[in-house]
Amino acid sequence: MKIKQFFLAFFVIFAISTANAQEKKFKVHTVAFYNVENLFDTKDDDNVNDTEYTPAKGWTDEKYKQKLKNLEKVISEIGVNDKQKNSPTIIGVCEIENRGVLEDLVKMPKLAEKDYGVVHFDSPDGRGIDTGFLYQKKYFTPTSHANIPLIIYNIDGSGRRVYTRDQLLVSGYMDGEEIHFIVNHWPSRSGGEKRSSPYREAAGALNRKIIDSLRTINPDAKVITMGDLNDGPYNKSVKKELGAKASKEGLKPGDVYNPMEEMSKKGIGSLAYRDAWDLFDQMIFTESFFRNDYSTFQYWKAGVFNPPYLVQTTGQYKGYPLRNSPSEPGYSDHFAIYAYLVKEIK
Repeated sequence: MKIKQFFLAFFVIFAISTANAQEKKFKVHTVAFYNVENLFDTKDDDNVNDTEYTPAKGWTDEKYKQKLKNLEKVISEIGVNDKQKNSPTIIGVCEIENRGVLEDLVKMPKLAEKDYGVVHFDSPDGRGIDTGFLYQKKYFTPTSHANIPLIIYNIDGSGRRVYTRDQLLVSGYMDGEEIHFIVNHWPSRSGGEKRSSPYREAAGALNRKIIDSLRTINPDAKVITMGDLNDGPYNKSVKKELGAKASKEGLKPGDVYNPMEEMSKKGIGSLAYRDAWDLFDQMIFTESFFRNDYSTFQYWKAGVFNPPYLVQTTGQYKGYPLRNSPSEPGYSDHFAIYAYLVKEIK
């Protein structure tokens, strides 16, 4: 009889515990990054080298509008699943020509209903391509933003400065909790991976400096750095200069975790070149997102957004991302990436 009573009591306690666990509800926000590949308007700007995307080269208003429509579809669907019905709360973007193209993008019907705000600075990039930051105003309130220049010099010994994209820092409150975002587009591999590596290493070091500066103000600062790094998770710029860890286990204050490194080892990529996939698009998180304190926003999981309609189905580049060109407005030569942040609703 005592054995029966014990098991009955155990069952009741287990049932109550299970019911309580099932009653827990979580708020989910999607953070995304997308290299939108040459989002240019049709105007010829004398101050930058944008001639390729002008009517003289076949880039018409109709093609520009189709490009916007394509991007609208992608962004409105990133991260949407059974648990998360809303499009991304935060979207970092790169390869945009100016603030105007972002304003046009957020006015597209599926995005206009989300009421996205825009943060943008013109960068010194020779082609005039910049980074940008979009946010749903009802969920995120910016408190400060800055474009932090990456000052590097040509490795050929000439002493000339290499003008590249700034790193965009946006701080603000997501549902009342302070989070900092850094949007990146690190120097390209022009001239070869090895030869150009010092430029990206300098970008990684600048990123680390920004994160450390934020942690000096608040040791528990939550920082997400994201972008097209033009390096993989395993390269020196990310592993040594930024100091990204491959595992979220055993993280210490000041550490940063890169979920894309494990994905890369599994062969998951965001872009393809010469039939090889790589994961240059990355999202990296400070240790403060991994403390299992779900009264604050915590990292849940990350992924690459690559539905079939974003994939080239024919020709030489079959299987690659369905890229954009002046003759044919596509999507992008990169897939978007995303991550979920979760917080318990009391």
